[in-house]
Amino acid sequence: MSHHHHFYINGQWIPPSEQRLIKVINPAMEEAVATIAAGGPADVDQAVAAARQAFSTYSQASREDRLDLLTRIITIYRRRSDELAEAISAEMGAPLAFARERHVPAGLGHLQRAVEILKTYQFDEMINATMITREPIGVCGLITPWNWPLNQIACKVGPALAAGCTMVLKPSEVAPLSALIFAEILHEADVPAGVFNVINGDGPHVGQALAGHPDVDMISFTGSTRAGTLVAKAAADTVKRVHQELGGKSPNILLEDADVEVAVTHGVRACFANSGQSCNAPTRLLVPFDRQDEVAAIAKRIAEETIVGDPRSPSTTIGPVVSQIQFTRIQNLIKAGIEEGATLVAGGPGRPTGLDRGYYVQPTVFANVRNDMSIAQEEIFGPVLSILPYRDEEDAIRIANDTVYGLSSYVTSGDLERARRVARRIRAGMVHLNGSRGDTAAAFGGYKRSGNGREWGRFGFEEFLETKSMFGYLAQPS
Repeated sequence: MSHHHHFYINGQWIPPSEQRLIKVINPAMEEAVATIAAGGPADVDQAVAAARQAFSTYSQASREDRLDLLTRIITIYRRRSDELAEAISAEMGAPLAFARERHVPAGLGHLQRAVEILKTYQFDEMINATMITREPIGVCGLITPWNWPLNQIACKVGPALAAGCTMVLKPSEVAPLSALIFAEILHEADVPAGVFNVINGDGPHVGQALAGHPDVDMISFTGSTRAGTLVAKAAADTVKRVHQELGGKSPNILLEDADVEVAVTHGVRACFANSGQSCNAPTRLLVPFDRQDEVAAIAKRIAEETIVGDPRSPSTTIGPVVSQIQFTRIQNLIKAGIEEGATLVAGGPGRPTGLDRGYYVQPTVFANVRNDMSIAQEEIFGPVLSILPYRDEEDAIRIANDTVYGLSSYVTSGDLERARRVARRIRAGMVHLNGSRGDTAAAFGGYKRSGNGREWGRFGFEEFLETKSMFGYLAQPS
């Protein structure tokens, strides 16, 4: 049975308070593949009340009970992985193979990490005669984006369940279908009524009501910096904890002793992956002045080898971007790059040849980019790479840090110690050294306007905990 026109509240699928529908558009076809119910403040009130009531019991659930629940969720998630991949491909355009190999496993990995952490986490700690205990923060509002839907849902829901919190999830209305399957998975896993609730809808009607709700203790938001600012303002009046994972404009520094062929190939492919729709994508490629032509030639070749097309085709490298709004924004920024004087190396405005329908963007490479250009400062969120030349190491570090963002960064050098030294000077929450991959046991999050707080691993788990000091827990000698 389809639950597209229902919300999951207090352990049941129920109709919305008002009959409003939102179309879910398949970006490869520019056609609706589903409609979903659109919620409002009354639905938020109902879901928050269910979560508040459930918190009194679930917060006291034993470690073993929480582990059993997460283990059941993982088992059912695995069984429904093909459905999840199909939903992601249809709702946000990821190639089906990429959805199966990257999107679905990313969500699974966070659930597994939550289990691993919960097994051994020490909630109590004695300091002198004081007991320091860590308790679940309460009712959590979770607002997630469309670009990595399952990854962002699971990296919030997994640790929240492990910590003993209850929650209301508002997935992106652009890509909500995988979230509904996720809710079905939790229902089948016998999540206690009210612990996990889902309301679909847009930011003004649901997101703002959730962020400002007096009975919500924490908001965990992933999305644009603009939307994150609105969430923080809505949350301010009730002084709730606000956790934000926002935008990025990540520098990728190639030092002169790097293996240029390997590093550029890796960096360009990482920039284009997921159609460039990743907040931590290495979109600013910083290279020595005298190597720029060599780098541009490699980047051009990789761009031209990238196959843009039908997400269901096995040969497709990247699919469309998610929506007409995103497509138009990306096209405007590509045009701005040309108008502001950057050298167009590959791609450019318009759809790739032979693709007349769908929000497809040509893999685009610019060289001779200055860091004050729009394409170097704005988060494009499409398959667009900017190559910025630098004079020396100090100049590279200056350019890397000359941004309002500070999410991720990348440094490649033939000397690992040198790469480490440069990494310590970059104002970002993450640095990938010599092409290294991320680690879900580590901390994910940024500096500056890339947000606050951390996700992944123990660091993300602790965001859902409050710290209490019980003085005199041990009897003092008289």
